[in-house]
Amino acid sequence: MKNYFNYQSVIKHASGAARVVVLFLLVMNISGTVFAQADIHFSQFYETSILRNPALTGVFADDYKVGVYYRNQWSSISNPYETKVVSGESRFQMSEMSNDFFSFGVLGFTDKAGSVDQKITGIYPSVNYNKSMNVDHNTYLSVGFTGGHIQYSFDPGKATFNNQFQGGRFDPNLPSLENFPNTKMSFWDLGAGLNFNTSTGYNNNITYVLGVSGYHFTQPKFSYYDVNDVTQNVRFNGNAAMSMNVMDDIIMQVHVNAAFQGTYKEIMAGGLLSWRKSLGEMKEFILTGGGFYRYQDAVIPIVKVKYNRMALGVSYDINVSTLKDASHMAGGVEVTLFHSGDFFDKGMAKKMVCPRF
Repeated sequence: MKNYFNYQSVIKHASGAARVVVLFLLVMNISGTVFAQADIHFSQFYETSILRNPALTGVFADDYKVGVYYRNQWSSISNPYETKVVSGESRFQMSEMSNDFFSFGVLGFTDKAGSVDQKITGIYPSVNYNKSMNVDHNTYLSVGFTGGHIQYSFDPGKATFNNQFQGGRFDPNLPSLENFPNTKMSFWDLGAGLNFNTSTGYNNNITYVLGVSGYHFTQPKFSYYDVNDVTQNVRFNGNAAMSMNVMDDIIMQVHVNAAFQGTYKEIMAGGLLSWRKSLGEMKEFILTGGGFYRYQDAVIPIVKVKYNRMALGVSYDINVSTLKDASHMAGGVEVTLFHSGDFFDKGMAKKMVCPRF
């Protein structure tokens, strides 16, 4: 939407108690305590590159990465908000004579929120071209694009209205006297991004990543009612990260992510510290711990365990916003499970000049 107050265009087309439901559906699509039409968000945001910046697709150390993601939020207040994600990414070297890479991926998600079961489903394929700028420092400039399809829906049969209350009691058999012209809406989305990564320090032991991206460039119609002046806000995103080998078996990462969409903003920052143990035969065990802070919303501790090619991450949002009295500081739990690897065994000859983090 062009701004928050465009919701008035929707509300004036609704009658009676339906205005309350419209406000809930269009305004209370919340992440944390922020209002406005914010996209779904994640605490382990570094695992959802396609939704954060399509130019981050394929920017990791292996040839492919597939995984699932589950988030459960606000179960202490009302019906929990549940988000499920499945994704896959891969990359290929353009030719044996080139250090350029082509990456592609796809991410699908479903999100259910509130007592009226507002559901959001979407699928985002992405492509990314990684141009080698400097071989000695593993420097790459990446340009990525994504085009997705999103559908919103809700169940009006689970809504309650003033007309269904008599004598202070709710009677579901009473007519609501409300009419919803549509219970679904869908649209196509378009996003693009740039990302720059390079390495420095002794033996290139420090890697930097910096990127910008945008989504909803088409600003599609965003209303259950037949009004054209209510559109989806463009979301702009900025990402920055640093990875450093503190010791041979200790790795430190710092991440910052900022998203802006209409009146909504989300700024997250934090770090992870990993201990790596080689198990021989190209196998390893990595234990990671750390935390993030979502500005004016939540403190998020994170634990991640990786064995060989499988990685399991668990995080929990400790709510510290103005909603903490109602939520009792309980926010949301997230679980991620990812598998990564190479298409064939490269042994000690594995190519290290590639876009990675």
